[in-house]
Amino acid sequence: MKRKLLFVTYHDENFDEGLSYALDLAKTMNDGIALLMVYRRTVLERFEDMMTVVTFAEANEHKTARELIRDDLSGKSGVDDYDRKIALLTERCEQYGIPVEVNAAATDVLTAVRNILKQKRDIDMVLLSPSVTGDGSITTKTLNKLVKTASRPVVTMARNGKVA
Repeated sequence: MKRKLLFVTYHDENFDEGLSYALDLAKTMNDGIALLMVYRRTVLERFEDMMTVVTFAEANEHKTARELIRDDLSGKSGVDDYDRKIALLTERCEQYGIPVEVNAAATDVLTAVRNILKQKRDIDMVLLSPSVTGDGSITTKTLNKLVKTASRPVVTMARNGKVA
């Protein structure tokens, strides 16, 4: 069974940030990559979505309200964008000759990584992309919890500094 590196990134405009490092590391270690794309939604976004559903339900548009809920739960609102990003990441891995396995989660990073590590015993290391660590969305406390519970090395990546 081939070992894998778990590359964790957010589903946003910087989704591929750090992938080249992950690919180089996987090639050096003769590992594959398990890609975990975390779809983060803010509380405000979820609240706005639910308020929209409530508005349709109050207007006796129950069918529309149910469709909105179903689309939200299935993630259909951004399926084309998600598929395009996954195809791009998969293609880059294949160009390097690195086998890739794609996973997705719509939860916080800590829970998503814990869940994937429980399911996949062949993961050697966790790589957190700069999009995960760079914007302060993962706190030091959360990162420490992850390091303690992962029982594997956790590597954080940072963005390159700007040169004047």
